[in-house]
Amino acid sequence: MSTIPLNTTPLKDSTPRLVAIDALRAVVMVLMIFVNDLWTLTGVPSWLEHAPGDANYMGLADVVFPAFLFIVGLSVPYAIQSRRKKGDTDLQLFFHISSRTIALLVMGFFHVNMESYSETASLSKPVWQILVTIGFFLIWLDYTSYKPALSKALKAIGVLLLVGMAILFESDEANGILAMKVQWWGILGLIGWAYFISSCVFLFSSGKLTLQIGAFVFFLLFSVANNLGWLDFLNGIRPYIWIAGDGSMPALPLAGIITALLYRQYGSKNSRFWISILVFSAVLLLFGLLSSPVWGISKIRATPSWTSICAGITALTFALMVYLTEILNQRKWYLPIKAAGTSTLTCYLLPYIHYALLTLLSIPQLPAFFRTGEVGLLKSLIYALIIVMITGLLEKRKIRLKI
Repeated sequence: MSTIPLNTTPLKDSTPRLVAIDALRAVVMVLMIFVNDLWTLTGVPSWLEHAPGDANYMGLADVVFPAFLFIVGLSVPYAIQSRRKKGDTDLQLFFHISSRTIALLVMGFFHVNMESYSETASLSKPVWQILVTIGFFLIWLDYTSYKPALSKALKAIGVLLLVGMAILFESDEANGILAMKVQWWGILGLIGWAYFISSCVFLFSSGKLTLQIGAFVFFLLFSVANNLGWLDFLNGIRPYIWIAGDGSMPALPLAGIITALLYRQYGSKNSRFWISILVFSAVLLLFGLLSSPVWGISKIRATPSWTSICAGITALTFALMVYLTEILNQRKWYLPIKAAGTSTLTCYLLPYIHYALLTLLSIPQLPAFFRTGEVGLLKSLIYALIIVMITGLLEKRKIRLKI
């Protein structure tokens, strides 16, 4: 495959492309809220839930997060080129990437510690959870239409709020800021590390396709080596410095970057795009399926097969979105869930407020009939759509997070 320098290859028909990416992001976000709500149900089919750590299969819930990481990669080439057109240097782009990463790591850090927050703390867990989420909104709200003085004041309040929540943090073992620990980075934190690594690879390799493929293969092989036990001699440094997800996390957005570059090179009207994306997806799926007897297909263990199969599935799904939105020009179907693709972080955080309010206000659960089997699944789907609708209403009022 030929290389594609970032600053010499023009975008092809960028508006429809953005619809395809946003549509895919919206669908994945709706699925993420849906599967995250399955814990409220009983009688859920196993193929919808996360597979156990010792299992050799994937449920729908195991595909959603890697799909989102893939989409992060899809957006990287276009986001970086857009900032280049505004005059950003490589150093400025690196600082921008770093600031977004820090934002995701901070949110992920609080979410991870939310899991160990004491149920008997003086400040109740629901209140702490709501105040932390409000702090996120105050710091990372899109202040484009706000007066500078007001935006600075609100950001400062948000920072003070998060610091205050850290000081008031209580676990069953200890209290205060020092009691908060990096047990793992959480969903947002893992997205942050994956975004940082893949974006830096793309930025400092001038967006050359061959180098993105090389980086993807490297991280996948790192995952292979880890699963085979070849990296056990590095266990001493693992708690201090390591590649997120044993290499699987950055591999997924890099697969998205490769897909975006193939699209950018050929465009949807060229048969070479369809051939290349089908070949790329087939290679990913075949590797995952053929290698699965070695280490299994497992999200919890982040096996190479899981990484590869999820990347292949998402690449094919992106191709489907391109076909729907560009070849068939079918875009109206996506409009009801559009906010999930344009205000994704807002959409992701809203359930944290909702679930906390249910607990805080002692609102009883729905009758078992509405939380069981097919009726329960419909309830969770409706819940996801309601969250998207609220996100859309907030977006119209200029209330959305932007990092």
